[in-house]
Amino acid sequence: MTVVTDLPPRVQLTAPSGRKIHLPTGIFIDNTFSPAAEHGSITTPNPTTGKHLARVSAGTKLDVDRAVIAARKAFETTWGRNSTPGRRSAALLKWAELIENNIQELAELESLDNGKPVWAARDVDIVDSVACLRYYAGLADKIEGRTIEQVEGKKLAFTRSEAIGVCGQIIPWNYPIQMFAWKVAPALAAGNTVVIKPAEQTPLSALRLAELSIEAGFPPGVINVVNGLGSTVGESISSHMDIDKVAFTGSTVTGKRIMTSAASSNLKKVSLELGGKSAVVVFESADLKQAANWASMAILFNQGQDCCAGSRLLVQRSVHDELVAMMVENFEAHKMGDPSDVKTFQGPLVSKAQQEKVLGFIQSGLDQGAKRVTRERRVPEGLEDGYFVSPTIFTECEPGMTIVDEEIFGPVLTVQTFEDEAEAIFKANDTIYGLGAGVFSSDASQCMRVTQAIKAGTVWCNNYMALSNAVPFGGMKQSGFGRELGIEGIKEYTQTKAIHWNYGEQLSWPIDGESS
Repeated sequence: MTVVTDLPPRVQLTAPSGRKIHLPTGIFIDNTFSPAAEHGSITTPNPTTGKHLARVSAGTKLDVDRAVIAARKAFETTWGRNSTPGRRSAALLKWAELIENNIQELAELESLDNGKPVWAARDVDIVDSVACLRYYAGLADKIEGRTIEQVEGKKLAFTRSEAIGVCGQIIPWNYPIQMFAWKVAPALAAGNTVVIKPAEQTPLSALRLAELSIEAGFPPGVINVVNGLGSTVGESISSHMDIDKVAFTGSTVTGKRIMTSAASSNLKKVSLELGGKSAVVVFESADLKQAANWASMAILFNQGQDCCAGSRLLVQRSVHDELVAMMVENFEAHKMGDPSDVKTFQGPLVSKAQQEKVLGFIQSGLDQGAKRVTRERRVPEGLEDGYFVSPTIFTECEPGMTIVDEEIFGPVLTVQTFEDEAEAIFKANDTIYGLGAGVFSSDASQCMRVTQAIKAGTVWCNNYMALSNAVPFGGMKQSGFGRELGIEGIKEYTQTKAIHWNYGEQLSWPIDGESS
């Protein structure tokens, strides 16, 4: 983190389309942008060119403290305690409308900062984010308790689902806008206030979303955005004594640290969506062309930077050669290059560090005896300094290889074979992770057996990566716990209070064995 004193209040970025994008640079607290308390800053590059893109304020514990104070005040006065479901719904709906009205600008901003194709940011990430805000706006007035009869005519009990309070939310760099929406929408709908830390690699779009939230009508303090490093802002959020819940999406290693900090501070509620090493299982009865297309999407979408990326292809030995040939053809056919080009499917990785990490995994695969069956793709002319990695398929892979066991988070696929259903299930479950999986078969009974046997939070059958705001998403094993999306997602941001109401039963005193 760089310490500066001359950070301008706003920056102007120029997208490849020529669009001018104006952004605030400060920390967002109480509906106001201001410099970080210690005047630190983060410099973010353009992943496509490797050149400087922007510099924004980077907070520390002091800024988190300010944000929590603002969030607590809003929770106790204007949002959690004294708001209504209708008011919360209206603000979320207005925010969704404003994001939709600015969708092209936001898509180009996301592409500049993250490297993903503009069309993918616009037509997938942001469209889904708008729908997520609207989904939870619709749930705001449907948070219900239940009545439990105790003594007819004398006593009853009922439950309330209440907002938790101030929620710290730490989001990743692979889907900055989408993860922002997944986190804030259920939290706000339930009546909580939030302190959000965007990833230091992609700090820009959160600032624009915060700016739009003012126009949407959220009171000061309801939404607070503190950019900064994980070691400062992230740690301050997870250990803060006045934050009531922390939600995190990212690596398993970081998730464990957050859980430890949360437990050792005030034992705050935690939900974690962590890493994955998801298996895509293809049986000989499958429609191989469709399986190849879905399996290619599973690992290549978003440059392979996806927690549930289908990075382990398990294929029945009898159709191995045929399926791999189709996969290689798909890998060779898609365009890698300028994210502003509508024909580009694969842009650069998010950062130089991520590029070097993925290239290191590829080299380890070669060193450990895996066979690379795809060619080395040339970086497009003029983009040699961008953070591109050739889409890669390895065959002859075995458990124990680094590329088979560890999450790569890039466009790298490992292929293993199996003989029968039992072996397929064993290999699919032979991982510490349990976020996602895919099963391809034309045998309905087999699909049912295998989807139930695989230990993963989401299992796709004859498709992959299809998500719905109405369907819960989350992990098993070391892929985390808790759920996002669906009704389960809003339950993560409520707590149940039981109320015992006596309206007729009389108690005599003193108490003894005879009178009782």
